[in-house]
Amino acid sequence: MLRSLRHREFRLLSVGQLASHTGTWTQKVAQSWLVLDLSHGDGTALGVITALQFLPLLLFGPWGGVLADRCSQRGILLVTQSVLCLVALLPGVLTLMHAVTLGTVYALALAMGLTMVAEKPALQSFIAHTVPTADLPNAVALDTAVFNIARIAGPALTGPVIGLFGVAPAFFLNSFSYLVVIAALLRMKSKDRPCAAAPSGGRRRSKGQVRELLRHVRARSELAGPLVLVGVVAGFGMNFQITTALMASRVFHTAPVAFGLGSTAFAVGAVTGSVLAARRGPCGPGYLTGTAFGFGVLEVVTSTMPSHASFLVMLVPTGAVLILFMTAARSALHLGTDDAMRGRVMSLYTLASLGTTPLTAPLIGWISTTAHPRAGLAAGGLASALAAVSLALSRQRTRHAWAGPFLRPGP
Repeated sequence: MLRSLRHREFRLLSVGQLASHTGTWTQKVAQSWLVLDLSHGDGTALGVITALQFLPLLLFGPWGGVLADRCSQRGILLVTQSVLCLVALLPGVLTLMHAVTLGTVYALALAMGLTMVAEKPALQSFIAHTVPTADLPNAVALDTAVFNIARIAGPALTGPVIGLFGVAPAFFLNSFSYLVVIAALLRMKSKDRPCAAAPSGGRRRSKGQVRELLRHVRARSELAGPLVLVGVVAGFGMNFQITTALMASRVFHTAPVAFGLGSTAFAVGAVTGSVLAARRGPCGPGYLTGTAFGFGVLEVVTSTMPSHASFLVMLVPTGAVLILFMTAARSALHLGTDDAMRGRVMSLYTLASLGTTPLTAPLIGWISTTAHPRAGLAAGGLASALAAVSLALSRQRTRHAWAGPFLRPGP
């Protein structure tokens, strides 16, 4: 289950990502608290700031993949981590100076989103260069586990920090975490990995690479199917930064120290799902649609829980099944493409998993505010379940799977 950790560069990357993700989740919880405070509890404001953070991925995501295929992915990561370090530092400083406004938080969220356009595809592609192909599904699962371990540590740390010291230290912790990533990247033996998509100088800067990507995916249903399903599940079902915050503040009326427990409970399930995925390995198309449907049903059930304790309990299996689905989809895309297209294909995965948020987060926030937080949570679950059923029926009608032998890695 831990075989990818035998490789030094993957270990270094994992240590850096553990620190970075912990800081990021610390800031996410603090940012949600700050936005609710500045907007006087408006759930739509949470949706807007989430949309601004991910809007650049929607607009420019494929071009980030082109950059990852053209340039040194390690170099891209060094630059983006430095920029993100400064972007995380500013809201903490402004909060200490009592100069922070809702508009300022919006602007910084947009700046972070612009940086993520280059960072996410480079990071997704770089993982494939830290382990052999045979260990890639395991590395993807362990990377997901690292993300979700941080998802536990970050919110669990943030509640007491906000309660004792205020919001600003949470932003400082995130800023410091990027320095750990930079140190890990600098310690890697390979100082500048060659571009996988550029075996010759002419290929590196050829025109029409985004159009080539779209034609490539459209012609291969084994790539298009998982991408569509990830887009719907992520866009509608994964707005937990909005729904758990509103459930905690407006439904269960929790104290600041318990504000991040929803994210922590979800992350406990997500870590469980990551461990199961690391042990299971590659899976088939029925598994993808089944786990997506199971997640949608569990999310609807979670929205009906009568108490904060039962709500937290239901978030655990919900998170586990979601991560089983997301890990399988991400592994399928990695194994279904070659190095020449990897950066661009993974940019579409980033677009599907994060870039759909600007379109759906304000809607989920609006439903949660005007109807009820439970309604926003249930709407995401229903959309996910219906998408899974629709794609499964479509696959049966066409009488061939959109995911095939590539899900089983070769020698």
